[in-house]
Parts: sequence; C-alpha cells; structure tokens
Amino acid sequence: MRYKWLLAMRILFLLSLVLAFAQPFFQNSKKDAGVKGLQVLYIDNSASMSVKKGARTLLEIAKENAGEQLKQASAGSRFLLLTNDRPVSYQPLPPEKARAILSRIDFSSSSKNVSQLLHTIQGIMQAETFPRADLYYYSDFQKNTFPGVPDNKELANIDFHGMPVRSDVMANVFIDTVLLTSPVLQQGADNQLVVISKFTGNVPKEMPVLQLIINGQVKSAGSLHFNERNESMDTLSFQVNDAGWQQISLVINDAVQFDDTFRVAAKSNSNMAVLVLNENQTNPFLQAAFRAYDGLKMDNRQLHETVDWKQYNLIILHGITQLNESLSKQLAGALQQGQSVAVFPGRTTNFSAINTELSKVLPLQLTGMDTVSQLATNLQQGSDLVRDIFDRIPENVQLPQVNWHYRVRAGLSANQQAVISFRNGDPLLAQYSPARGKLYLLTTAAAIQAGNFPTSYFFAPFLYQMTTQSQTGNVFAATAGTEHPIFISLPNTGERNMVHVYNKNDLDLIPPQRVSGAGLDIFAGKVLTQAGFYQLASPGNDTVHIALNEDRKESQLELWDLAQLRGEWKGEGISWSEANETVSDVMDKRGSFPLWKLCVAFALLLLAAETYLLTARSAKQTLVK
Repeated sequence: MRYKWLLAMRILFLLSLVLAFAQPFFQNSKKDAGVKGLQVLYIDNSASMSVKKGARTLLEIAKENAGEQLKQASAGSRFLLLTNDRPVSYQPLPPEKARAILSRIDFSSSSKNVSQLLHTIQGIMQAETFPRADLYYYSDFQKNTFPGVPDNKELANIDFHGMPVRSDVMANVFIDTVLLTSPVLQQGADNQLVVISKFTGNVPKEMPVLQLIINGQVKSAGSLHFNERNESMDTLSFQVNDAGWQQISLVINDAVQFDDTFRVAAKSNSNMAVLVLNENQTNPFLQAAFRAYDGLKMDNRQLHETVDWKQYNLIILHGITQLNESLSKQLAGALQQGQSVAVFPGRTTNFSAINTELSKVLPLQLTGMDTVSQLATNLQQGSDLVRDIFDRIPENVQLPQVNWHYRVRAGLSANQQAVISFRNGDPLLAQYSPARGKLYLLTTAAAIQAGNFPTSYFFAPFLYQMTTQSQTGNVFAATAGTEHPIFISLPNTGERNMVHVYNKNDLDLIPPQRVSGAGLDIFAGKVLTQAGFYQLASPGNDTVHIALNEDRKESQLELWDLAQLRGEWKGEGISWSEANETVSDVMDKRGSFPLWKLCVAFALLLLAAETYLLTARSAKQTLVK
C-alpha cells in the first residue's frame, strides 16, 4: 500500500505541474473560441468624458484601457470600434487597424443611447453572420444616456461587459438657457440677456463668475448665486456699437470646463416688418403684442388699400368677412414666395364671400359656425409655432376659451396642422402649407368678444414666430450634433449654388440642406460636432452667422451608482469591472492567476507528502535493523 500511495502522489504531482504550465494553452483556446464571435469596443467620446482624473481625461483613460485590450487580442480576432460619431467602418477590423483608429478618437458633441448602439451591433452581426458578440462598454455611465434596466431582447446573443471610467469630480456648474429679451439686437441701445445657470452635485465652495464677452471683448462680469432649486437667473445689459453680426459668449469658471461657454450669434439692426390689413377697425391686441418686441415694424392699413406685400415678413388679414379676386391673387403670390400670412376673420354667416376666392388659393372652406362656448384642450407641442419658443410648458397650462368658432374643412394638399384644437378635433388655430409659405387661420375673431385668445399665454409669442418664419432669423444658438435644422433665407441657392459652412480655421463643408418656405433648412449639426461660431454662405449671397453649443444633457453629471447598476444589469452574459479597471485586471480577478498558483501549491504539498512517506519508511527500516 505504501508504494501505491507514493505512485499516486507522484502522478498527482506531475499532473499539477502540467496543469500549471498548460494554463496559457487553455487561455488561448478560450481566445480562439472568441475569435469566432464579434468583439465590439464602444468608446464613449461625449463631452462629459473630458472630465479629468488627475492629469488625464476620462477619454484618454478609456482609450488606453481599450488599447491594452487590443494588444492582448489573439491573432485572427476582429474588432468593431464604435463611438458617438458615425462608425469609421461597419466591417470588423483586425486589432492593429482598430488600434490605429482608436488613437484618432476625439471628443464629439453627439451622443448615442444604448438602444441605438445595440441595434447597430445586431445589424452588423446579421450582415457578417456572427453568432454572438462581446460588447465592451467604456463610459462614465451617465443617467441621461444609459438606462437603469437592461432590455433583454436588444441584448440577444450579445455579452455585455461594463467598463466604467470614472473621475472624482461629481459637481458641475453650467449655463442652461440664454434668452435675448428682444428678437432683434439694437445698435447703440440697451440690450438684455437673461442667463439661467444650474449646477449638479455638491454646492460649489466658491461661486463661479459669469462673464459676458462680445466679439472677444469682456463687457461685464459677476458672481452667480443659486436658489433652492440649484438655479441662478441673471440679467445682463449691454450695448453694441457696430451693425452686423455679433459673436456673444457667456463664460463661467468652474472645475469642469467642457461646457463653460454658451454662444449666441445675433445680428444687430435687422428690422422685421408686419403688415396688418384691417377690414374695419384696428386691433389693440395686435398693436400691444408687436410693441412688446423692439425691432418689429408694424404697418396698419385698410383692406382696400394697394400695398406691396413683398417687403413684409408677416401679413395679417384682420377682421375679414370677404375676399375679392385681387386679394386672393396677392395671397396666393405671397404663399408661393414663402411669406407667412395670418387670417383673423370677422364674424359672418355669408361663408361664400370668403370660400369662393379662398378655394382658388388652397383647398380650404368654412363650413359652419359653432356658437357653443368651449375651452381648447389640445396643444400641438411639435408645431413650428410652439417649438423653441417656450423654455417649458406646464402640463396644466390654461388654453384659450372661445365663445364661438368656425368649422373648417381642408383638403389633403392644404397640409393642415392643428396648433390649438378643441376636444372634438376642430382647430382653434391651424397652420396650412399649400406652397413654400405658410397660412395661419384663427377660426374665431381676434377680439375679446369672441374669447380670451388675444390675452392668452400664446398670442404674442405666436405672432413673433409667424413673423420670423418667413426670413432668416437674427439670433442663432443651436446645439452641435443635433438633427434639427437651422432655417435661413438666402436667395439664388440651389443644386449648383449650395450653402457652405465656414469658420476661421479654413473649414469648408457642405451640410445637408433642403428648401423650406422662403428659405432653406440647413442640417449643420450633421456635419459639425464641435461647439463654436460658424458662417453659412453660398457664392454671391450674404453670410449668416450661427453659434453651436454643447448638448446641455451632458452637463448634468449625474452618474449611476455602480452597485445599483450591477444589481439591475446582471445575469448570464453580463459582467462588470471596477472603475478604471483594465481587461487584464478583470481576467486576473476571474481566476487566471490563482489557477496556476493553486496548481503549483498543490504540487508542493504532494511533494512534501511523498517526502514524508519516504523518510518515514527509511526510519522504520533503520529501527528494524
């Protein structure tokens, strides 16, 4: 039995040594199995990744950790490298090429959510016939861009590996909203900016300073003071001495610097004109509404007067109960030219006096009158009149109430959109787009006897928006990377004379663009991912200045608690590393190093046991002799 025990111990000793030295072979076998699957590296290069940990940004740390992962990849592995920008290649690449692309990744103003990313990966898996994919997600895991609960359907055949990259900085002060109190910047007069600043995280130990800079010159500065809602509202007054485009920058100084500047491009002394054609008396509510905006010129004329409409941004037909042939021709011409026309009718039962000529302009008819007093119930928040005017609209906002309104019937080619409507679907205010311009129809009178719309929350802002939609705006503060277009009006543009984007660094790009009304919708955010001042122009036209800012949601540095994410994102195919941990560290923790160490320790124990048996046998034989 003693010899059998010695033989067993020697066999186990040799097996332990073989297992210890053969571990790299098993690791390579696992890597080779991974070669058959798609390896995806997502590098979050959004603005929040510019926060620093020590001397390096989070993006630099993420790129370094991902680079180490690519170095350790076995031959034959194929990697797909994804960021918030469009992929450089939709085909998986070998590690060497992926590392070359990785080194060129820079910050982007765009951001992708997890759903978009997983849909992209699923599409590539199908196109390249990969059965599975491993997604390594390098990010700071902001609450704005990463969901707290996974979608198992989207994660089908995808193993998720969370690779958090974190900094100790958890507080940020940023400019949320900037409002120019007048739609036109006045030269040589007092202009006012309302600036709303916010902070996330801990209260700043020292209140930041807000600076107003115009064309590179500091105009004013002052400390911010936050209320219980973590907001600071400041009104800054300033003057501009020169006509033309002004580059306005609002700058704060705090520890997180990627969103410390909010930019506005505004043109001074660019007056807009409104023509009001009255069938009878003038309307005091219209006069009061347009007096609220400096730089808006309003002309009150009688309906029978001959006036050239081309010089006006908005034409209002007020109190009309009839249309003649001359007026309908002017109306049709204005819509073809892309101008805005608002029809505020008077009360009449002779609908044919309006319908006969109105039908020559667009398929729209007044079909009757509803004399029941009722409250409007629906507001189309996606309408051009509503969007981008209000900072926020309360859910329980009071909509207008009317004492009577016309019922209308519109054909498909009228392109009706009910901006404000009643419970039964009848519009109170509707927008029609039969041509390049837009026709707005109020189905009741703009008078206090007809209802409270002229005194409502919406009346004056709607009139201003109607005015600005028929020509290039005078104030631009858009978001970089956005899908929303910028509307400008430049004549003589087309397929052979397209609008270009320029900046002081000799940038020259042609953004996507389309005709819209009397101007163009320019999708500058699709080609511009960096915040700054830019110019839009085509050969032979004036230049329009625009300002692009970082996405405000990136400024809200509210990060998920990693323990909470691990509690929700768990199960087969989901794993997490610690903050700023490399793939090598993860592999070591999963048992690659302890396995060979355990084998060596076991081999040493077996060697000690064998030695004991041999020494004990020798001692016994000596005693017997």
